[in-house]
Amino acid sequence: MILVAVADDQPLIRAGLRAMFDHADDVNLVGEAGDGRAAVELARTYRPHVLLMDVRMPVMDGIEATRRITADPVTVGVRVVVLTTFDTDDYVYGALRAGASGFLLKDAPPEQVFAAVRVVAAGDALIDPAVTRRLIAEFARRPQTDRPRQAPPLTQLTDREREVLTLVGRGLSNAEIAARLVISHATAKTHVARILSKLQARDRAQLVVLAYESGLVHPGSD
Repeated sequence: MILVAVADDQPLIRAGLRAMFDHADDVNLVGEAGDGRAAVELARTYRPHVLLMDVRMPVMDGIEATRRITADPVTVGVRVVVLTTFDTDDYVYGALRAGASGFLLKDAPPEQVFAAVRVVAAGDALIDPAVTRRLIAEFARRPQTDRPRQAPPLTQLTDREREVLTLVGRGLSNAEIAARLVISHATAKTHVARILSKLQARDRAQLVVLAYESGLVHPGSD
């Protein structure tokens, strides 16, 4: 059973998700919160596998709440999926830096919500190429002084692993990486797992951040 919690200041959004999860056999909604601070307490109390987190909330915004949850040893296992509207929200970079494992549109259909919850609960990240392009564009707009001064230590990666990390940073799935490099899906998955271990990254979402902050991925690359 996948334990899920929801943090959103709009009662209608919470009610809609609650009704949706009531009809799932493998998902159990364990709690709700209407602001970021309550979301942090919710995570500490129930330690859900997945916490759906709105960004714009009173008391404490979703990015700060995500940062506190992913940094706390008690809740480090909670995977945060940010609820957003990509046509208006410009928080992709901040959410990933805070430790979010993925993004989900607020108007996503039920089957997409369930798929997202299951993917993230299994330990994968929910980042598609469109989100990756937005992330890179946001990074490119930032002044040089706002960017990390020290690139992540990638010297421990093999040439092949650097190649795989570049493709992860561009938003490719393991299957797409396998096809691009003409290797098996299992080999691609193994490469990603080794990169996560060597870079001590939380999940695939962090690898995307590391890929462009280290200069492996540039705006406009494809």
